[in-house]
Amino acid sequence: MLTWCPSNTAVDAGVGSRREWLRAGWLGLGSLGLADLLGARAVAETPGIVRPRKSVVFLFCSGGPSQIETFDPKPNAAPEVRSQTGWLQSNVPGMEFGGTFPGLAQRADRLAVVHSFAHKTGDHVQAIEQVFQSGRRGGSSLGCMVSRLRGSTHPATGLPTSVHLAADEVDPQYSNEKQRMLSADSPAGLGPAYAPFRPEGKGELNQSLQLQLPVNRVDDRRALRSAFDRLRRESDARGLMTGLDRFEQQAFDLILGEGRRAFDLSTEDPALIARYDTSGFSTGFKKFRPSALGRQLLLARRLCERGCGFVTIQNPGWDMHADGNNPGIVTGMEMLGRPIDHAVSVFLDDLAERGLANDVLLVITGDFGRTPRVNKSGGRDHWPQLSTLAFAGGGLRMGQVVGRSTAKGDAPASSPISLDHLLATVMHSLFDLSQLRLQPGVPREISRALEAAAPIDELVG
Repeated sequence: MLTWCPSNTAVDAGVGSRREWLRAGWLGLGSLGLADLLGARAVAETPGIVRPRKSVVFLFCSGGPSQIETFDPKPNAAPEVRSQTGWLQSNVPGMEFGGTFPGLAQRADRLAVVHSFAHKTGDHVQAIEQVFQSGRRGGSSLGCMVSRLRGSTHPATGLPTSVHLAADEVDPQYSNEKQRMLSADSPAGLGPAYAPFRPEGKGELNQSLQLQLPVNRVDDRRALRSAFDRLRRESDARGLMTGLDRFEQQAFDLILGEGRRAFDLSTEDPALIARYDTSGFSTGFKKFRPSALGRQLLLARRLCERGCGFVTIQNPGWDMHADGNNPGIVTGMEMLGRPIDHAVSVFLDDLAERGLANDVLLVITGDFGRTPRVNKSGGRDHWPQLSTLAFAGGGLRMGQVVGRSTAKGDAPASSPISLDHLLATVMHSLFDLSQLRLQPGVPREISRALEAAAPIDELVG
């Protein structure tokens, strides 16, 4: 949570150091100041290495989405194998989607789906770490690597390079999934300055994903805007802006300027908010909350167009065993597949309308895939041998299926696409890798990861 931290006494008396005014809470970092974080600069500051205006939205379906009910429905397979929600022919010949994805089927020319993505881990905790950390458990997450290479903040707007969006969960199972993701999205040895920013909190923040000022718990939009405006006026009147160094100025601008505007959805067109809205869908199993996915994707677009480099979105509930903690595959896909279809469709349209389709790369994946046969209760169990992976935009080649799976949907039938390929493809969308590999300051952990595999050839060739 980004928080404004001076005591009321300091504000009223006009005392306190500049860094006391600019200190911000960064989850898990104790007293590390935002101005200090802004000073953690990039390795890749040499012109031409960072691809201008490029960013990634990493939509993680925690629990493990079925590869069959999403992007590989196997209509000719046996009844217990093929998609239990039916299938749809897309607007690209040879691309078929599961039955809860009608909007995405109409936009298949803007998607690339991978039918041969696989890894070896079927345990949730280990699998999430593997996917986030590109097969290197205990290493740094992909978003933190990007932050290390680009710098922890955008040099002009001050926005964090890596942001992690997760809603408050009311279902115990989904709370567990959230904690697994938060733990996996770690900077590890890169250092805490490169941890993702997590704009979480109670009340209004989770309803509208705005920044909040928890000094005196501001819970409505008008009070929030009023507090920010008053803070800026008082700061100007007290001369606090005078003498700030570059990073302190940037921290101040983040809280009172571009950062505020990026997170404040009350400034967005109400018609567009309504288009994104998925609150009509309920998410949960024993306890339910409205789906936040539409607003999360809208916020992701706003962050990306203002310079954020990597936005992670948690979308929980995909562990569809049909057991005591999880729904079956049909109920689960109706609950989660429909809002994915709606929100991602609007997101792709919004990017296209704003001329951002080639600047923002959307990645959709999860822990692992699901068993090719439905279990006796109507669910599918863990199956990392074939997993779900899809891309959209980012200047990559869309409108295609990458790789092949077996007729039973249980393994790759062509050369497997690995976690190393995923990392290289994401990095390719953000950096000139040939130039990046020549930079002497790249941490060894990252350079080793970049050397492990090439980007997916069909997408970049």
